[in-house]
Amino acid sequence: MEPTQVRLTIPDSVDPTVLMGPADVLLRRVEASFDAMISVRGNQVSVSGPTEVVDQVTSVFSRLIRLVEAGETPAPSDVELVVDQVRHGAERLDLSGDDILLTYHGRAIRPKTAGQKRYVESIRRNTVTFGIGPAGTGKTYLAMAMAVAALKRREVGRIVLTRPVVEAGESLGYLPGTLEEKLDPYVRPLYDALFDMTDMGKGNALIEQGVIEIAPLAFMRGRTFNNAFVILDEAQNTTPEQMKMFLTRLGFSSKFVVTGDASQRDLAGVGGLESARRVLADVDDVSFVDLDRNDIVRHTLVARIVDAYAADAAAKAKEQSHG
Repeated sequence: MEPTQVRLTIPDSVDPTVLMGPADVLLRRVEASFDAMISVRGNQVSVSGPTEVVDQVTSVFSRLIRLVEAGETPAPSDVELVVDQVRHGAERLDLSGDDILLTYHGRAIRPKTAGQKRYVESIRRNTVTFGIGPAGTGKTYLAMAMAVAALKRREVGRIVLTRPVVEAGESLGYLPGTLEEKLDPYVRPLYDALFDMTDMGKGNALIEQGVIEIAPLAFMRGRTFNNAFVILDEAQNTTPEQMKMFLTRLGFSSKFVVTGDASQRDLAGVGGLESARRVLADVDDVSFVDLDRNDIVRHTLVARIVDAYAADAAAKAKEQSHG
């Protein structure tokens, strides 16, 4: 069978050296990922090989071109992500007008997958959004970016970040330190995301002023949040009663985002996420967005780990059904 040959033209708006990376490091990553012949001359990319492989390579370069056109400077990790998305048939993403926030380093934060884009658009449209999916899909990070952007635009007056405190094998009482020091590990991931978006000094000042509040879910009881952007993280570890308590804290001119991964629940029984989906499925202005392995934007190994655990769970379920 004759190999398929395709020639792709790099638009004049795209610098080929940015597209291929320093010393062609990005081109080498693509070449190492596919069994195809790839050559670059000027603004022409020629690909030769089996039809399916050539189609995938062409799709990879097309997506990388669109990243550069959107103002990104692709890194090897971006190439790995794009290759993984193409191989698994993930939807192509329109990056136009999707910037959420510029970090204090000047880096644009924007959705990188079609699922992430649906998630961000849902947060923009709805008062309450549930983002549900596996680790690495950007549930908390994008919600945090939307919150910081809303604060900068003065759409809200404060940000409230909360997590349930779940004792996974250790009792809080046995951990060293004050109550604040004992709680710090539970909310530390929220601090990490916040300080990736804003200068640490300014972030700490906003926390001291009460403009940004980070606290365990138990501290939310009895309060009402007006003019606030509130994020409940790790919501798979809430009970139905805790979820109801949290959602009824909603006040005027506020936005709530609830994130969670049903596969990482540390509590027995029906969870708050599961009950909320059943109870609120038909409630207007409440949206549920499901993210999956195609939306994982961490190291590509994370996606393979998620796949492996999903396959193991499916195999166990099959064994039980036959047992």
